[in-house]
Amino acid sequence: MFPIHDDNPTELAPIVTLGIIGACVAVWVYLQGAGFNTDTLGGSICTLGAIPAEVTGQGRLRADLVGPCGLGGLTWQALFTSMFLHGSWMHLVGNMWFMWIFGNNVEDSMGHLRFLVFYLLAGLIAAMAHVLADPSSPVPMVGASGAISAIMGAYLVLYPTARVNTAIFFLVFFKIFPLPAWVLLGYWFLIQAAENAVSGGASGVAYMAHIGGFLAGVVLIAMFANPNLVDAKRSNVVLDPSQIDRGGWW
Repeated sequence: MFPIHDDNPTELAPIVTLGIIGACVAVWVYLQGAGFNTDTLGGSICTLGAIPAEVTGQGRLRADLVGPCGLGGLTWQALFTSMFLHGSWMHLVGNMWFMWIFGNNVEDSMGHLRFLVFYLLAGLIAAMAHVLADPSSPVPMVGASGAISAIMGAYLVLYPTARVNTAIFFLVFFKIFPLPAWVLLGYWFLIQAAENAVSGGASGVAYMAHIGGFLAGVVLIAMFANPNLVDAKRSNVVLDPSQIDRGGWW
């Protein structure tokens, strides 16, 4: 199942959502060479990606840890920088697609500043979930998917019955169905949990970051949601300018 778009209108301009998408694209193009040079791409991932053994300090203590990158780089700072890196065009486009579909509505329900803080905090929690799942791993992790998973978790809590037009594939055929958000997002979460259980964390996909981010979004939404904005969206009432200015930023 692949989401195409939702039928959930917005009240505020999604400037932070667009800003994060722009930042990820800029990093991919200008810092990672748009993936066209393997040395540039690999160097950015090794330098700024989150390597669990570096974050936990085990890379300095164990000489037997050998991975694709030389150890001795960033530690906890990589939990932040890794959120803006990607490993391929498909990785980038897929993440940014999900970011746009679900991010604008969650930003709309928090206000701009709250949404930015939520995104960064949830992304750090997601990255730590990946690190703690295998603290001695010398393999770098990159991608915005942990933070975006948190947005999906928040969306599930806020708008479980919102309709998301979803492409469902069967062999070479597909059809678009309007599914409730709880069906699509619940299915997505179960797939992440199942894949993590089957692979034992050795698939090359950071499933624990997805799981940790999603659960972080489910929990943190109670703290970050702006009641005025949520109520306005649910009743489809446009706020007056003073409410939008106050609620829109924090």
